[in-house]
Amino acid sequence: MDRTIAINNFPEMTILGQVDGGEINLELTDQTKGIYEYLFTLSAHDELVKPTEVTLRWRIPSFNVQGVWTSASLHEKRQQYDWELEHLQSRVSVDAPVVSVFGHQDENIITFACSDAINTMQMNALLREEDNHLYCHLSFFTERHPLIDSYQARIRVDTRSIRFSEALQDMSLWWEKNDKLIPTTVPDLARVPLYSTWYEFHQSLDEERLYEECRLAREMGYELVILDDGWQTMDANRGYDYCGDWEAIRIPDMAGFVKNLHQIGIKVGLWFSVPFCGVHSRAYQRFKGKFLTENHRWAPVFDPRYPEVREYLINTYVNALKNYDLDAFKLDFIDDFKAYPETVLSKEDGRDYANVNEAVDRLMTDVIQALKAIKSDIAIEFRQKYIGPAMRKYGNMFRAFDCPNDAVSNRIRTTDVKLLCGSTAVHSDMFTWHFDEPVEIAALQMLNALFSVPQLSVSIARAPEDHRRMIAFYTRYWLSQKSVLLEGQFTPLKPLANYPILMAEKDEQIIYGVYDDIILEVKSDFKKTDIINAKRSNYIAVHFQSESFNCRVQVFDCQGNITRKDNTNFKAGLKKLSIPPAGLMQIEKL
Repeated sequence: MDRTIAINNFPEMTILGQVDGGEINLELTDQTKGIYEYLFTLSAHDELVKPTEVTLRWRIPSFNVQGVWTSASLHEKRQQYDWELEHLQSRVSVDAPVVSVFGHQDENIITFACSDAINTMQMNALLREEDNHLYCHLSFFTERHPLIDSYQARIRVDTRSIRFSEALQDMSLWWEKNDKLIPTTVPDLARVPLYSTWYEFHQSLDEERLYEECRLAREMGYELVILDDGWQTMDANRGYDYCGDWEAIRIPDMAGFVKNLHQIGIKVGLWFSVPFCGVHSRAYQRFKGKFLTENHRWAPVFDPRYPEVREYLINTYVNALKNYDLDAFKLDFIDDFKAYPETVLSKEDGRDYANVNEAVDRLMTDVIQALKAIKSDIAIEFRQKYIGPAMRKYGNMFRAFDCPNDAVSNRIRTTDVKLLCGSTAVHSDMFTWHFDEPVEIAALQMLNALFSVPQLSVSIARAPEDHRRMIAFYTRYWLSQKSVLLEGQFTPLKPLANYPILMAEKDEQIIYGVYDDIILEVKSDFKKTDIINAKRSNYIAVHFQSESFNCRVQVFDCQGNITRKDNTNFKAGLKKLSIPPAGLMQIEKL
């Protein structure tokens, strides 16, 4: 970074870079109550131009800054410095073009986003130690880009004194108003507990054992199963050499198996690795020369700029839906659609797109339209990092990135996804744990992702009896409270501390998840208050904010056993509440 370049103080922005043969313009189009909107345009003078990097940069005093949130930050939400080179990079299938700087009480310092959720954006907010200012930037055309005649995008900057989480949720609503980013509908099936085969079976799917797991899961309230990688091959080496033909090799009578699961009340989805065309597939020979790369570490990557490639992929999913009577799809590895070093960015040799990101948008738009034309309530799962505003057009289930047996990461990842996804259903990564774990520790896997849709991937049939009781209890609890957990106003606290408190409120009820030994500030103006002790200690320190009130109290351990049931009076101030590890207290005002 050249520190000799003078950077404008916000709301003025400095434009760095230029495009030969093109004119760049930036206009402040609206300013209302701390929200600023700008229009960025690039126009070619006479003919097509080759875009080169253009950056918008501005600075603000670094007052009360604690950290920086992005959809890619996960455990790393610390402040960065202007000599660091790692920035958020988003595109259609990777992350979201938004950065939020938050203060020491979770307040919004500045949150800024771009309307272009298709092309690659680079963004950050960096501290310059020489003057203790934050230097914010948003860069266009940071990767190779096809020739264009024009381009435009809107930038929204929120400086309101509100919670950072509220600023992010408002950005999600702003994207939704964009005609090019309208989310697809979310069916009820996207919001039901789900059994996944991945961690329990991996590629070694066994029909008989899987049927029994689904039967037991259905008894506990699970209504959907995702058959993950393995149904299409007898190979169990965790590779992708046999992807591309998508024939039910391991479960030959897939239609019959799906029918049997439907008869016990379980809906069925199948996993597909969308971009990969394995070298042992017939499709590899058919589409030779129509790959973005053949040098991927896992498998050649289809080039969606060819209409025949898009048609093949769409027909693959349509035929699976029709032939097997499916209810859901898990469409994986979308982020591997990108321009590789050897990818030629031109519209020739049969390609009807030059831009890979635009072709991905076209492919996924056509996929969801084709599937919904057959079954309007089809459920489509995508996995973090492909959870940005563009992906909401094609999918209605966003799952946390893989974090097996890592409860804390599941909490962080589901929370981060939830802050941007609006009404799109957020799913946990699949719960898995060692059966020799004490049940109170195993329960933490479920409780850390309580504010998302649960995905289970352990053997219910082989689980210890106390573990089965725990799964059943917290699944029933989640089902009874899912309206609050999924639809209520969601507020995460202390992002730099990995969200030790989460809460959701709706109507007259509030639910707290407490994940560390920290004082919980309890709002006392709710009829019902649930407090989840999602940690190993047997108490929670609470501060009741209002005057005393009479209430009915019930306390449960993680298996659903009642350990306390009485009426009491809670006075304003600090109090130590006794709740078993991984247990639950329910408070109802009288």
